[in-house]
Amino acid sequence: QVQPVESGGGSVQAGGSLRLSCAAAVFGTNNNFWGWFRQNPGKEREALAAITKDGNTMYSASMKGRFTISRDNAKNILYLEMNNLKPDDTAMYYCAASPLGVSGFRLWALDPGRYNFRGQGTQVTVSS
Repeated sequence: QVQPVESGGGSVQAGGSLRLSCAAAVFGTNNNFWGWFRQNPGKEREALAAITKDGNTMYSASMKGRFTISRDNAKNILYLEMNNLKPDDTAMYYCAASPLGVSGFRLWALDPGRYNFRGQGTQVTVSS
């Protein structure tokens, strides 16, 4: 069972930036794709972006242009660079791996139901 560890969250003012990290021991060696998600209490989990081992990416339409997903396979780390943050971006942010192989990326990359969530998340709070 891969348990990722998310970090990098914090409190920022609107317009600020944060870079989230997700560390997982097997991150660089398996062929699963990984994604970033966020969730607020009482609301559904929202997909933000996903990436394959080879670096192919997919973004939620509402995030593209402000958020950038990347990965360092050698260091076993997944990143989410977030710029021009808004109060609506306040949430708990999670990374997760999909058990699907890369052949499922095009169809399922932004479907939270296709991922296994095992991390504790990192809180992002954006003030106006």
